[in-house]
Amino acid sequence: MKKEDTVKLISAEGFEFVIDKKAAMVSQTIRNMLTSPVSFAETEHGEVTFPEISTTILEKICQYFYWSLQYASGKETEFHIEPELTLELIMAADYLHT
Repeated sequence: MKKEDTVKLISAEGFEFVIDKKAAMVSQTIRNMLTSPVSFAETEHGEVTFPEISTTILEKICQYFYWSLQYASGKETEFHIEPELTLELIMAADYLHT
């Protein structure tokens, strides 16, 4: 996979998730950052840092992005969310417009 086909998402603790750009584009916020005509650092480097999102939550968000692509293509499966992550996931989803 080419570097321009991936995006690096960085959690508050500095953990890096390298995911398909198509998966990251599930998020309207990330899509805006990466496709803006204005030269944002995120656009130039293909990296987005989330200083307010923990590694555990960002990992679950990445899983959701891939699940969402599968669901959109007709593969209906269940997406499990652990109850203890619910509040943080809702807040992150609100920020990311997912």
